[in-house]
Amino acid sequence: MSDPTETPPGEPLFSLAHLTLIGATPAELVYIAARAGYDAVSPRLIQMNVDGEFTPSPLDDAQVQATRTALATTGLKVLDIELARITEDVDPRSFEPALALGSEIGARRMIMSAWTPTRDDRNFLIDVYGETCDIAARYGLTVDLEFPSFSRLRTLDETLDIVRAADRPNGGILVDTLYLHLSRVDLGELLHVPADLIHFLHISDCLPGIADTRAGMIQLARDARLYPGEGWIDFTGIIERLPPVDYCIELPNQSRVAELGYEEHARRCLQHAKRTFGDARSQRRLPTPAEFPKNEDHHGQRAH
Repeated sequence: MSDPTETPPGEPLFSLAHLTLIGATPAELVYIAARAGYDAVSPRLIQMNVDGEFTPSPLDDAQVQATRTALATTGLKVLDIELARITEDVDPRSFEPALALGSEIGARRMIMSAWTPTRDDRNFLIDVYGETCDIAARYGLTVDLEFPSFSRLRTLDETLDIVRAADRPNGGILVDTLYLHLSRVDLGELLHVPADLIHFLHISDCLPGIADTRAGMIQLARDARLYPGEGWIDFTGIIERLPPVDYCIELPNQSRVAELGYEEHARRCLQHAKRTFGDARSQRRLPTPAEFPKNEDHHGQRAH
């Protein structure tokens, strides 16, 4: 009998995001993901030093070797790495060691998000994002800008503005199903994002209510996401409005991990996702000539 979690050839990859099991080292994440049936992992190579996060540094020699060994042993791919943060005093060159390692182990994407305290720093965000893209390009990675609903960039439109203004060929936008809900993004807005900017999708579910405080949103995002199908999110509607993409399951839930352990929690994340998505596929079409945005050519690609 075939494994029901196995991904058929030509289908989207399913990757396990590090935040789902934030206490695991990158090597442990790889072994758990392999046993649970994933195709890939999305390790955190730039730590945030949040509660429960693994130690030591993923860039330590011993950790790097352990990660290499785990990937070689399991055959898993690396979909993306995280997390490059734009802060007031950030130096994009500090991301280079993680980008170099990410490239070596096969990553194609790096996630970035903005955490500056003011709302009048658009030019700064554009400059930092653009410089990071330039560094990442040397290693063959895209830089996918995310919009956590409690960060500096809270909406799809704000994020698209920064990526468009930076105008780098390896730019991208990371859509997270939870943040679509928390930021009250109309799913029709996804159709306004050029297909070549969307490379993969972060997956989790939640209940319909939206926390009315920043602390409440953070608690939900980092500790209490639900399995796909348990909550309110319209996954079919999202998938149909995106280009064909890979899926990265980012689903931290402290109570589930305490009850089930790392491996079973990871396995149920994947099982619920595949069951909930079913036959949902991209329904995007090429626009007619009259619908072309001014900065796109007739293939839906950005003009440079």
